[in-house]
Amino acid sequence: MAPNQDSRSADPRSVAAGSPATGAPDRQPLPALDLRGLQKSFGAKQAVRGLQLQVMPGRLFGLVGPNGAGKTTTLSMATGLLRPDAGSALILGHDVWTDPPAAKALMGVLPDGVRLFDRLSGRELLRYIGRLRQVPEDDIEIRSSELLAALGLTDDADQLVVDYSAGMTKKIGLACALIHAPRLLILDEPFEAVDPVSGEGIRSILRGYVASGGTVVMSSHVMELVENLCDSVAVVAAGQVLAAGSLDEVRAGMSLQQRFLQLVGGAGNVAVQQGGEEVLSWLRSSSV
Repeated sequence: MAPNQDSRSADPRSVAAGSPATGAPDRQPLPALDLRGLQKSFGAKQAVRGLQLQVMPGRLFGLVGPNGAGKTTTLSMATGLLRPDAGSALILGHDVWTDPPAAKALMGVLPDGVRLFDRLSGRELLRYIGRLRQVPEDDIEIRSSELLAALGLTDDADQLVVDYSAGMTKKIGLACALIHAPRLLILDEPFEAVDPVSGEGIRSILRGYVASGGTVVMSSHVMELVENLCDSVAVVAAGQVLAAGSLDEVRAGMSLQQRFLQLVGGAGNVAVQQGGEEVLSWLRSSSV
């Protein structure tokens, strides 16, 4: 079984058997993110179907899947933005829905289509979020300045967020997710609309965050990005996890793109005939 996916019903907080050398019990680390049987339907459409996934601490974990696979719905339930029909989501042992203050204090979230208080400047927004997160005032100033510099926003720090570009909005949203130094980051498409230079800066921030003990769970449609950045991955389709584990385990000797297509049933080539007739022939260039 892949190390990041566990279908057992045993509580992961249980104490493991003692070490043979010492006889002392070794407490197993809590998963940073533990999704247990999540389900969510919208009318007749079942978006997430009993999804189970564990992400252990210190991982840079990628969540990939086709459009409509249930990735955003899953992350919304994991972060307390959307109530599941069934199942539970735990952050380092704290249930998001039965103990939301404890769970949410441990995570930073960059949701898809992030909505911010955009009539504040970037600097004011970070100060506001820092105070909501009960960060000491002196730390807010220091952390805000460092985050703005690291994300290339210093020159625009006093500009209203409503006037930011899509990429700048994504970056200030990431800064808001980081200001309170969470133990888990959950990011939905964090590189969308971000230019290559800023993207490399974000990669550096995420790698350093994980190297210092943090955990990142990020969704993306870009296989090359996940393959180059993440050490673990899960492939989701039709609201279920098809494969999860280390990058090498999931790839199974292929590129992530090839393995993804194999798992989700991608045809690889767009059909050019339908019922014996060529389709889209009108798209061909004409020399006439």
